[in-house]
This record gives sequence, C-alpha cells and structure tokens, in this order.
Amino acid sequence: MALPLQIRIQAAAAQLLYALPRPLRRLVAGRPIRIDGQELALDAQLLLRLQQLSGASLVDGDSVESARAALDVSRHLVSGRPVQPVRASEVTIPAEHGELPATLYTPEHLPEGSGLLVFYHGGGWVIGTRASHDNTARYLAKHAGVRVLSVEYRLAPEHPFPTATEDALAAFDFAHTKAAELGADPGRIAVGGDSAGGNLAAVTAQVTTQRGGPAPAFQLLLYPGVDATVRRRSRELFGDGFFLTDEHMTWFLDRYAPEGVDRSDPKLSPLLTESLAGLPPAYIATAGFDPLRDEGEAYAARLEAAGVPVALSRQADLIHGYVNFLGVGRRFTEATAEAAGALRVGLSKNAKN
Repeated sequence: MALPLQIRIQAAAAQLLYALPRPLRRLVAGRPIRIDGQELALDAQLLLRLQQLSGASLVDGDSVESARAALDVSRHLVSGRPVQPVRASEVTIPAEHGELPATLYTPEHLPEGSGLLVFYHGGGWVIGTRASHDNTARYLAKHAGVRVLSVEYRLAPEHPFPTATEDALAAFDFAHTKAAELGADPGRIAVGGDSAGGNLAAVTAQVTTQRGGPAPAFQLLLYPGVDATVRRRSRELFGDGFFLTDEHMTWFLDRYAPEGVDRSDPKLSPLLTESLAGLPPAYIATAGFDPLRDEGEAYAARLEAAGVPVALSRQADLIHGYVNFLGVGRRFTEATAEAAGALRVGLSKNAKN
C-alpha cells in the first residue's frame, strides 16, 4: 500500500535532517543532555526534538484506537527501508481460543536446521503489531543468521492479562513442535522481544523451565518490563521527555492489568519469581535514558545470582524503543547490531549445550 504523501514528505525531511553536518544537527537538537553520569546520544536527542516539534506522542489521550493508529503512522518515519534479502511468509499458530497470526522471516541462503527466534513485539501489551516491528525482525534475522517467528499476540484492553502470556507460550510450543516444518533446529529456539515483548519472553522462559521443558535455548530481552510493583530510580529520573514516560507506563499497565489483577504475579512481574535457577542464558539490553532501565538491570542481577549465564548491556546514551529506529541516524543500528550478535552467539551450535 502506497504511503500518504504527507508521511513520505515527513520521512524524507527526517532523512535530510539526519544527513546534516553534526554541528547543524546539534543546533537543532539543542545542548547535550546529561543525567546520572550519562550523555544522551545526538541521534536520540534529535529524534526527541523531532517528536517535540511535531507534537507526536506514544500515547495521545485515552483512546486506544488513536494510539494504535499513531504508531502505525510513526513507524514509517523511523523504521527505515525493509532489510533485505529476507523472505517473509505468513504462519498460523493454533491456540486454545482459535488461531494466532505470525510471520516467519528467513534470510536468503539460510540452510535448514537453523536457529530460530520467537519474537514478541513491544507496545505495552496494548499497541504494536508485527507490522510495527517488521524491520526489527528482519534486521535480527539477517544479522543474527536465524529465522524469526514474529507473533501477533492478542492485545489489551480487549484481552487483558494473562492473555498475552498464554499466546506467547502457545507460540513457543508451536515453534518447538513444528521446528522442522519451520526450517529450524528444535534445540536452538530462542525467545525474545522488546519492552512488553521482553516481558513475555522472560515469562515464557520461566514457565517452560518450571514445567520441565521443552524450554528456550536463549533469551533476548531488550529493555524488558519485569516488575509492575515497584517505582525504581530510573522511572523518576527519566519519566518525562524521553519517549516512554511515567504517564505512558501507567496508561499501559492500567489497560493490561486493571484493578483486581495481582501485579506481583510472576507472569506479570517475572522479576518476583521465587527461583530463577535453571533458566536459559540471556542477553539483557537496557537503555540509559529509559524508565525501565533499573528493573531490567535488577533482573540481570537476579539471573546472575541464580547461576544463569547472562550478559547485561546498558546502552547508556539511548532511549526506550531504540530497536525500532533503524531508519534514522547510526547509533540505534549500532545498538541493535550488538543484540543481533548476541543472538547469533546464543543460538550457535557451539552454544547449544
């Protein structure tokens, strides 16, 4: 479908802005922002400035429909041209309620029996789709050298907690059972996602491990939300002006886990699980200027204390959502490339056992 002229103009303007010499980009972005011993990357600060000038917001008002529509538009401005050569094919996942749509991304010339990532998109369990994360999935597939199964799990408030966790688990079980049909090695299947998707990946790893398997071989957790019960210092420091705000987080949680839901339930707050022993190795990325930073790092610390191999990588100069900004600047792609490298290593044959 052809993009509206206004969106194409805005996307072109963003590309021109990022192509300006650094002094001019700094002039537009403003003085460097330094908080908590960190300096915000110019690419990130420029993106926030563009957001400010356009009046755009991750969540605008109370309407779920408008928030979803706004994300669908904004993705065309920042996600970049589709990463190629990667083939995308539609897959249907059977579930108790009916069926879950999914997209299988396969890099060109990837042999059968590859590793596979079951990917859950971010968006606070309320917004976001396979389409909003299409280029992120493509990038991970190509640069990690794996297949990626991106899942269209059901969203709140139409389907509140624990629906998304049930769909996430069904998707992993499908991928493991049908690995050969998907072209994957059943022993090298990872779960991963960003933000709320990272939450679902962490929960899936816990549930499958606790039941005795089959369980994922690796976890790719990108600035995950893992504790809905505590306001940590990063939420106070970065709760306003850095893309994901304190108000947004409250808005998302109130729709996914409304009144009456126990927010200390490990299927919502996996950080609070009594024992993390035996979980698969994990790569956890946090962003320095992200309200979720401290809970992601607390989860990494708990995994390490439980004897789980974990690599924690704080992208100290970036903001929440950076794996979706592959079409502007360079810094976001650099950070995403590191995640792809971790996935490649985590699902390599040498890492299988």
